[in-house]
Amino acid sequence: MNKTIIIIPSRMAARRLKGKPLLEINNIPIICHVVKKAKETGIGRVIVATEDKEIVTAVEKNEGEAILTGNHKTGTDRIFEAFQKLKISDIDYIVNLQGDEPMIDPKDIVNLNNLMIKSNSDIGTLASEIKEGSILNNENIVKVITKEKLENNKLTRALNFSRKNLSTQSSNIYHHIGIYFYKVSVLKKFINFNQTKNEVENRLEQLRALDNNITIMVTLAKSSPIGIDTKEDYIAIKKIMEYKS
Repeated sequence: MNKTIIIIPSRMAARRLKGKPLLEINNIPIICHVVKKAKETGIGRVIVATEDKEIVTAVEKNEGEAILTGNHKTGTDRIFEAFQKLKISDIDYIVNLQGDEPMIDPKDIVNLNNLMIKSNSDIGTLASEIKEGSILNNENIVKVITKEKLENNKLTRALNFSRKNLSTQSSNIYHHIGIYFYKVSVLKKFINFNQTKNEVENRLEQLRALDNNITIMVTLAKSSPIGIDTKEDYIAIKKIMEYKS
């Protein structure tokens, strides 16, 4: 039976919104909302990987599990250190779930997990349909361009990821959602590659995989959550989540 573990990279020094993980919604830190969603999937153990003791404290206070890591340039490098520290040998897939996606739907994560195991894919991620044109030219929202049109319960290959204005393009562009499933052997290979120029310039670590000819598969998410990158995002999502509660 295939086994999956979810590791959530998190740090206080977020580039666009410092202290983001501990900003509260309904009196609970953002990072703890993400941990709760990850636990709801039931697909495996959930751990937060962070270089900040205050994040560890907050996660443990809210009945989560966290592990201290060193300082890393990317979240993927961070989750790999955490995985090594855990010394678990029977894991097939490691999930890198972004710590700023408190509205992600656990059902979408479960569906991706099932598709990854069924297809034996190397790396997988989620994307949703773009329903607002403003998303195409919002550089805080990452877009993915796929080889084929996304369909429910089907994987297709990612051709590129971009933050830039894509309003002049029209085919197979989707809103990328911050989650990656890595086959353990592929993650080990990935973290040994140097950061590529493309990755650094676009601030998108998934481009390191594409630049080294590692295939990323994408499936359609039924929900379209907005990640928290800016103060405006935080205020908007805080209102939505507090209204729903």
